[in-house]
Amino acid sequence: MASLITALRDLVARGRGVVQQFTARPPDSASDPETAELVRRAREAHTAGRRDEEAVLLHEAGRTELAHGRPASALGYFRAVLRLDRDFLPALVALGEAYEAAGDRREAVRAWERAAETHPALPLLTRLERAYREEGRPSRMIAVYQDAVARAGNDLALAVALGRVYLELEMLDEAADQLEKVEVRAPDLPLVHAYLGAVFERRGETRAAFEEYRRALRLGHAFEWPHVCAACGAAAAGWRERCERCRAWNTVHPARG
Repeated sequence: MASLITALRDLVARGRGVVQQFTARPPDSASDPETAELVRRAREAHTAGRRDEEAVLLHEAGRTELAHGRPASALGYFRAVLRLDRDFLPALVALGEAYEAAGDRREAVRAWERAAETHPALPLLTRLERAYREEGRPSRMIAVYQDAVARAGNDLALAVALGRVYLELEMLDEAADQLEKVEVRAPDLPLVHAYLGAVFERRGETRAAFEEYRRALRLGHAFEWPHVCAACGAAAAGWRERCERCRAWNTVHPARG
């Protein structure tokens, strides 16, 4: 009986430690000098009521901790960021990455799934796509994109991504239908014609494939969805959590078609 009680106490203690590890607020003190300086500046921003600046500094602290192999500490910072700004996409992405780095793949996927329910953004969906692909769940991979497209009907980047997923899964009719719908709305996007060329090529429709590839090359050479920084207007080939020109966080978004 005594050994059973001891075992239960140990189990409770371990459970409490896990909970604290993944739900704790950011540490009051940081052992890393770079993190400590970011936390100090975040406190100053908090005192001055500059919530946006505080969120950015705490996110940088979380990224620093994650880069130095301290995912448990990073989780606390990312959660603090989302308490300040629940729409801060870099933290929504990084939260799952921190869980993954801590060895909790299931919770990482859950974090991205929860975030994607309210923020159907490509950086979240591509991480879910990778996870579902590795787990051998193609139907779930399709469903998450279909749901995102349905909830963000004007987002052409998501619509193209769904077409790409169909193509990669050899669902050629569905891919052609999806991509042709996008083409009607945005006829001059090189990426759409490149994917359509791949669809026709796999169908054995060589002439149609050639025409689509030629259109893609004529329209441009960037086959990634173009992104733009909302703060400074800098163009980027894909999503970045931070603008490379002005260094602003959470300002790089898909360009409108």
